[in-house]
Amino acid sequence: MTETMKKEPTLLDALIPMFFLIGMLSLAVYIFGEDASWGPNQIALTFSSLIAAVIGLKNKHSWEAMGNGVAKSINQALPAIFILLAVGALIGTWVMSGTVTTMIYYGLKLLNPKIFYPTVVIVTAIISASIGSSWTTVGTIGVGLIGIAHGMGMSMGITAGAIISGAYFGDKLSPLSDTTNLAPAVAGTNLYKHIRHMLWTTLPSIVIALIIFTVIGVSSTSEGNMTIKDDTLRIIEQTSAPACGCLFRCLWSSFWPF
Repeated sequence: MTETMKKEPTLLDALIPMFFLIGMLSLAVYIFGEDASWGPNQIALTFSSLIAAVIGLKNKHSWEAMGNGVAKSINQALPAIFILLAVGALIGTWVMSGTVTTMIYYGLKLLNPKIFYPTVVIVTAIISASIGSSWTTVGTIGVGLIGIAHGMGMSMGITAGAIISGAYFGDKLSPLSDTTNLAPAVAGTNLYKHIRHMLWTTLPSIVIALIIFTVIGVSSTSEGNMTIKDDTLRIIEQTSAPACGCLFRCLWSSFWPF
């Protein structure tokens, strides 16, 4: 099959698989609800891929050419896939090792309710930018900050908004981010040029978010629920301190047996 026989897809050709996928996914969620991700969504993706393949054949593209295109797209997305695979491992490690509990404990001791919300935005933005993953930030630092908010009697809804604001800001500007790498790779542009152009929208948005969360925190009359805070600290000390002490003693005896 020669190159001259191939035809460029029309706008309608490009829209048909997309609208079919949207319709199938919407139907799957409507019928199966939260269980749609356990199989129906994958079936919708498979059928949409088959429709795209049929349209490709209609436009005189060979199976080999379409297979090479699929392989090229997967190759471009591999860095993002590996980052996502590491997210789950990091979240589980932090939870099992007591890192999240430690963050909750010291956060309750150190953070002031008046500056809690803007602090959440700044902390999550820095962490997300350094590791390049908003999901990891939300699943690790975010869990700890929600625990701190609960322990201080703060609004967990506003805290969640602050976590997401900071996490996505850092994720968009991080050269380690999966989506930040994927977008210029697909578009065929430079990574750092892509980040520079995103500054025009991300910087104003984070400044506005910081102003809003600062006003909410400063204008709040709540100084935190001291009863909940003290109870949370006591529970953490009773349940985590012995384990931490045992771990410390084991490590100490390993390096200094005398």
